[in-house]
Order: sequence, then structure tokens, then C-alpha cells
Amino acid sequence: MQTEIAKASADSLARAREIILNHGAVAFHTETVYGLGANAFDDGAVRRIFELKGRPADNPLIAHVHKDYDISALTDAIPAYAEKLREAFLPGPLTMVYPSAGKVSALVSCGLDTLAIRVPSSLTAQALLKEVNLPVAAPSANRSKHVSPVTARHVYDDFCGEIPLILDGGACEGGIESTVLDCTGEIPVILRAGLVTREMIERVAGACGVYEKKTGERPKSPGMAYKHYSPKCDTAYYGSDELNMALERYECEREAGGTPCFLCESALARSLAQRGCFVLDLGETGEQMAQKLYELLRRAEDAASLLIAIEPTARGGVMDGVFNRLTRAFGRNTDEA
Repeated sequence: MQTEIAKASADSLARAREIILNHGAVAFHTETVYGLGANAFDDGAVRRIFELKGRPADNPLIAHVHKDYDISALTDAIPAYAEKLREAFLPGPLTMVYPSAGKVSALVSCGLDTLAIRVPSSLTAQALLKEVNLPVAAPSANRSKHVSPVTARHVYDDFCGEIPLILDGGACEGGIESTVLDCTGEIPVILRAGLVTREMIERVAGACGVYEKKTGERPKSPGMAYKHYSPKCDTAYYGSDELNMALERYECEREAGGTPCFLCESALARSLAQRGCFVLDLGETGEQMAQKLYELLRRAEDAASLLIAIEPTARGGVMDGVFNRLTRAFGRNTDEA
């Protein structure tokens, strides 16, 4: 199979529609990361998504719809606070989990009685979703556990020859996956942190909880139960107060003939660069770190034998999502770690 990268156009969108309506999968740009999408009503197509990614069968998918799609056809109930959140943040990087009406393939939710729905703001994603006019089940367009893709080339590197089409919308400006919000209870509860923060949700809904997964519990959301976002090079993770240990690890790798590299926030990156170290600069703010993280992880696996992350000192807001991705990418605080 030949894999084509194409900008959204009348021709490419018509081809994407044909692929999706005929049980196939298409990769497409969103404002967060690239998605790998298939018809959410089609059991075989959804199963193919899991096969392509090598995704665990108990890790739910998200149904993506265009901004004018009537989601009441897919859900059993939408609480009043969810309507306020939809008005405030959608289209945008927020996935909302509702009681499912059981209309889409049961494989999308892995047998759960809920359904995660997202309305992306990306013009490319909106064009595709309007073209097909049905919910598109889509995880990130990368091999399971590998770094999520934020360019069409990243998708191509993972799936060349296995999917027919990648709709290229350029680099993803958000950089990490959407916030996933459980809207099945009295107050919304964050299942996965992202660009729409707890503070932002509280200002609209009045309250917002944060879910803590219990050991052995089935995941309620993508990105909860497994090591994710991992570069193919060796990795190490150190706290912000463990710099001397990190430097020792760096020197040991270099003396052994390897190519070590630091990943850290801007102030420390400048300091380490002055020492002659190979450094990838994450940025200064949570938004900058979110936008740059996956691109830098992909760059590191091509350039370094060992990637050493130093925990950022910034806290709160978008940093909750950044820390979630960092700790999982480096094998910290997961069921498998």
C-alpha cells in the first residue's frame, strides 16, 4: 500500500470519505496531535485501528464529530454543566465522556457504558468530519506506546505502507492530547489532564474533580493505564533537585561512547548548554512545553543514545498535562513502571 500525504482539498477529502465509508482508516491533523480515524459505527474498521496501533483492547477510543453534529443521538444524558462547558470550550482540545446510547461500535468504548466525544477545532479535522458526517473513532496516529505525532511526517514514519492517506494540516499547535473529562456525575472529573485545565473548568462549571486510577482498574479514558509517549532511545528521569546525579549519568554515557542529551526547561537548558552539554529546550511556560514536548522526544530518538529529562519547576495549569506525559514517557508512575 502506498501512503499519501495531502493537504485538505476537495479531492483529498472525497478520497478520505471513500476510505472511511469502505472500512478503512485515515490519519488527520487536529489541534492537539494527529489522529488515526475510522467509522465509529463499523466494528471491523474500529478493530483495524486497534490492530494498526498494537493498542490494548481495554484502552477506549474517542469519537470525533464536527461542530454541528447532534451528539444527543450518541448519548443518553448531557448534564447542564456539560452544556456550559461545551459552549465555553468547543470546538477545542476537550473530550467529554457521557453515558452512551449504544449507537456506535461497542469496541470504541471497550464495552464500557460511556462514550468519549470530542469536537476538534482544527480546520482540517472539521473539514474531514463534515465530509463524512459521522463519528470518527480516533486515537493518536502512532504505534502504541510510541511518541504521539505532531506532524504528518511523524505519522508517515510510523505507518508508511499501512494506511492510504494522511491529511496534513501542518504542525499541531497544542502539542499534547485533549483533556478528558468525565461528565457522568454531579460534577465534572478530569480523567486525563490537557490544555483545558482544572482551573478553566472550575470557572465555568463551579467545581471539578481529578480522578485517581486504582491499581488493576480498567481504564476509563485513553492514556490512563499504560506507559505512553516513549522515544525509542534509552531514557532517564531526574527531579529538579537531582541535577548532580543527572550530570553524572550524562558523563558516564558520554565516556562510554554514547550520545547523551538533556531535556529540560529553558533556564536550566541555557545553563547546561554553557557547560557544553547537548540540550533540548522544553521552553518556559506550560503552553510552550506542551507544544514542544513530542517534537523534542521524536528528535531525541534520532539524535541521542540516552535522553535525560530533568523535572520542570513550573507547576499548575497546563503543567498538569505536561507532567502526565513526561512521567509516562519516561516510565514513571504507571502500572508497568
